[in-house]
Amino acid sequence: HLLLFLLFVGPFNCFASYSRATELFYSLNEGLPAGVLIGSLARDLRLPTAGGQHPAVPQPPLSFTLASHGLGGQYVQLDNRSGELHTSAMEIDREALCVESNGATIFEGAAAVSSSPSSESCLLLLDVLVLPQEYFRLVKVKIAIRDVNDNAPHFPVPHIHLSVPENAPVNTRLAIEHPALDPDVGTNGIQTYRLRDNYGVFTLDVEENESGERTPYLIVMGALDRETRGEYVTVIIAEDGGTPPLVGSATLTIGISDINDNCPQFSDSQLNITLYGNSSLGTHVTTVHAVDMDLGSNARITYSYSQKVPQPSRDLFHLDESTGAITLSSKVDGDTPRLHRLIILGNGPGCIPAVITVLVTVIKVMMRPPEVVPRFIANEAEGVVYLKELEPINTPIAFFTIKDPDEKYKVNCYLDGDGPFRLSPYKPYNNEYLLETTKSLDYETQQMYEISVVAWNSEGFHVNKIIKVRVLDDNDNSPVFSQQLVELSIEENNVPNAFLTKLHATDADSGERGQVSYFLGPDAPSYFSLDKTTGVLTVSTPLDREEKEKYRYTVKAVDSGFPPRESIATVTITVLDRNDNSPRFINKDFSFFVPENFPGFGEIGVISVTDADAGQNGWVALSVLNGSDIFVIDTGKGVLRAKVSLDREQQSSYVLWVEAVDGGDPALSSTAKITILLLDINDNPPLVLFPQSNMSYLLVLPSTLPGSPITEVYAVDKDTGMNAVIAYSIIGRRGPRPESFRIDPKTGNITLEESLMQNDYGLYQLLVKVSDHGYPEPLHSTVMVNLFVNDTVSNESYIESLLRKEPDISIQEKQPQISIEPTHKKMESASCMPTLVALSIISLGSIALVTGMGIYICLRKGKKHHRADESLEVQIPLNGRINLHMLEKKPMEISNI
Repeated sequence: HLLLFLLFVGPFNCFASYSRATELFYSLNEGLPAGVLIGSLARDLRLPTAGGQHPAVPQPPLSFTLASHGLGGQYVQLDNRSGELHTSAMEIDREALCVESNGATIFEGAAAVSSSPSSESCLLLLDVLVLPQEYFRLVKVKIAIRDVNDNAPHFPVPHIHLSVPENAPVNTRLAIEHPALDPDVGTNGIQTYRLRDNYGVFTLDVEENESGERTPYLIVMGALDRETRGEYVTVIIAEDGGTPPLVGSATLTIGISDINDNCPQFSDSQLNITLYGNSSLGTHVTTVHAVDMDLGSNARITYSYSQKVPQPSRDLFHLDESTGAITLSSKVDGDTPRLHRLIILGNGPGCIPAVITVLVTVIKVMMRPPEVVPRFIANEAEGVVYLKELEPINTPIAFFTIKDPDEKYKVNCYLDGDGPFRLSPYKPYNNEYLLETTKSLDYETQQMYEISVVAWNSEGFHVNKIIKVRVLDDNDNSPVFSQQLVELSIEENNVPNAFLTKLHATDADSGERGQVSYFLGPDAPSYFSLDKTTGVLTVSTPLDREEKEKYRYTVKAVDSGFPPRESIATVTITVLDRNDNSPRFINKDFSFFVPENFPGFGEIGVISVTDADAGQNGWVALSVLNGSDIFVIDTGKGVLRAKVSLDREQQSSYVLWVEAVDGGDPALSSTAKITILLLDINDNPPLVLFPQSNMSYLLVLPSTLPGSPITEVYAVDKDTGMNAVIAYSIIGRRGPRPESFRIDPKTGNITLEESLMQNDYGLYQLLVKVSDHGYPEPLHSTVMVNLFVNDTVSNESYIESLLRKEPDISIQEKQPQISIEPTHKKMESASCMPTLVALSIISLGSIALVTGMGIYICLRKGKKHHRADESLEVQIPLNGRINLHMLEKKPMEISNI
């Protein structure tokens, strides 16, 4: 409708609309909550409002409407009537709104967000229409979003690596890649960088480019030497300029790259070697070794003879250019020089060679040495014999044949070296020897033995045959836990997959036989996990101490041998308590029935409350939230007591709220409702409301028909139940013919029983007892009902004088008649004489008629004497309570219905 209205009036008001276009500018901080006032358009545009400058002239109501609901409309709330602009529930995040893209303004929807990298402004653009027509205008609202320091600097990578050559001169500058980022702008952006530890050789500098970006540079402040220290690890910290400043950090690793600044060096300058002339080809003479402190190709060393070494020496001794090993490469004969001076060079790239001199002295031997010829029984390769551990004692290793090549000298031999081995002659042969074990080998004790079979002749010349024995491992050891009993504890409500411990078991065997895998025992709950390789024990679900406090199960360590061997350890986990359970009442609502007038501080009831937590967390304190001036609760036992005696007639029930607070930190609590109902006790006698006085009277006309209601006695009882059930009875009568009136025991209505005669005129006084049915003893009140039988009241003063006299009324309470059913035997005995019974009834009836007439005449005469004694009547207050002990009571037998 608004669009149609604008289309209709637009052509006629085009010029006016353009002329009244207005622009408003506001600013606010980002991150403000909803409802913050941005500005009032009506006030800032100075538009008239109702009751403004001309209150007598009615002003049409203004209407403010956003032209469209784009991005900007999500962040503001515009009051259509007042024109007040407030922040909406969607929080404004400047960094999310103002995306800088090559200096362009980014529009999203009809409302726009403007940002410019050249300035720190971030504008929220709104178009607002003001109606009605006479105030119509288009308002351009610009809201500048001010930056707040709500973002800390952060590095794009957690670890930054930088390489510096060791020969870098002082003041060398190296740009640090991956500088920190901070979405905030201005002083809230990154201002400076620093190192946590500069080791005395580094510092940082910051350079700012034209766009304002700051790049950190590492500056070398001292000499570097890779051979002394090859790496520096520190922390680079970026700090913004906010108040307070925020920081971000990353690990900076500065590696010192090697340069060829070291040359090979020999530890000795000369070696002296003795070589026997009968040495065989390939005999190892010695090995030279040089060291270069550099790395990689800079540390590559080659060995060569100096040009000063004569060619015969070069031919006799071979030098390995890579290892520096010198071996005998040709046979020594009689023409071989006795002394050889070998000058060897250690060559490194770009270095002056290191020099070492090897003096080899050749000792010529005229006789041939004894020969030692081995024949191996055990597995042998390249002079190494392989034996399995746990091989039995006397396991044969090899036969050795000892002989003299010249067959001139006697040759003996023996075994040299440590180990469980024995070399003994193998009879019946003279020159055969057997090498065997003397006890089982243990790989875990020793893996390699080196022994020598030494042969010497009678001239003292001897030779050695070195034999190496390598013990092969067997799976003869089970894994061993570092602890057989692992005792752990963890707080309940742990995070999922919480770390418990790392189990560790070792196996003395080697290779796969010594590789240990870990497994849970069959008694472990399913929510415990044990990493097979690392032995890390975790629990996948949160534990609840109240559900289970102790866990005990087994874990196994199994090696990879065949067959595999295993060992078992026990894990016990104690779940520590946290205050995660509120106190719980056994009932949400408690009801207690208490007799009224209950003595003060008597026990009303016990409020049971439990807390599943343990220790201090499970300690519960009870308190009454309301009614604390009347009721008190025993914290230890939960006993509820009343400070004073309670009266049901004042208040029949009490509703309390009891709070249970545990001893945790922070404490948890719960509440329960307690209803106290007071049971009635018969502590209130009936209260007579009518007649209101013992001095009041009522005129009864003689023409009143029998059965007519005369008046009533009305009483109430503040008690309840049977204690408030009222019964009415006449306990005293006085008058000409007092039996003429009766009272209904339930309603208290007094009716005329017999017709009144002329002799019945006069004042009748009925003492009515109003009694409740209370237990253990009913309470009662009395009231005097005065009835004046006459045609008229001609002399009121006379009647009042009669009422002031104390009535002489004897109190008589009839005992209830209890009917007794005749027994069956009596009925049978009576049925045997029906004729006799009928005759007796007729005779007794005649006698009773005569006797009754005589008694009636006597009673009429006696009433005249009673009127003369009216001065003895007692006036009983109508509303007063009568002490039961002041009235003579005859025993009353109450039938048990």
